[in-house]
Amino acid sequence: MKALILAAGAGTRLRPLTNTCPKPMLSVAGVPLLTWTLRWLRRYGVQEAALNLHHFPHVVREGLGDGSQFDMQLHYAYEPELRGTAGAVRNFPGFFDTPFLVIYGDLLMDFDLDDLINFHQQQHALMTIALKHTTTPHSQGMIELSRKGRVLRFVEKPMVWDSGTTANAGVYVCNPEVLAHIPHGVSDFGHDIIPTLLQLGATVYGRELQGYLLDIGTPEAYEQAQRDWEQRLSVCSDIT
Repeated sequence: MKALILAAGAGTRLRPLTNTCPKPMLSVAGVPLLTWTLRWLRRYGVQEAALNLHHFPHVVREGLGDGSQFDMQLHYAYEPELRGTAGAVRNFPGFFDTPFLVIYGDLLMDFDLDDLINFHQQQHALMTIALKHTTTPHSQGMIELSRKGRVLRFVEKPMVWDSGTTANAGVYVCNPEVLAHIPHGVSDFGHDIIPTLLQLGATVYGRELQGYLLDIGTPEAYEQAQRDWEQRLSVCSDIT
């Protein structure tokens, strides 16, 4: 399975740290965040990953190289103007010819990726969304599920939400057929693609992730990431 890592964001909420460094390359426990992401992917057998770049792209290219240090092959695409979380897929024509992962680049992760992929395959889903729980629905993509895990409703950052605490965690498993619903130009999974798929009756499922995930996008979350990861490193030797 291949992966797309969305690494183009400017990380404005983390300034001044991101004044000279893209958010996904910020250090967590002394190691760039994207290094942890690639090591995690490699543990689950992912050998190729594509990354879209925008903010200080040279920092990512120079830090990660061609991927050989991770026993992986990396592909890069620079976006002079941001194309959105879904539009980024169009930077790599012909690359996503098998089921693939989409991963938001500001996530620190150590969860069971096999569980998510196996669920996707068992449900014969077109797309499967990793899920988490949140107490701030106005800042998340909120999801309502059937008992079997099929997505019934998805609302990106709703002003009002009364259907539970289940939210989009920022990791997707997609079949290549999803590409047919992604237009050329700017588009977003949360605002555009997922609502379109649901309107068409496509098989979109959600699976609560089994393990750890944290969006590091605020100063408070970034500080929490440092504490959490130092603790995990002290007890989990496999994440190094």
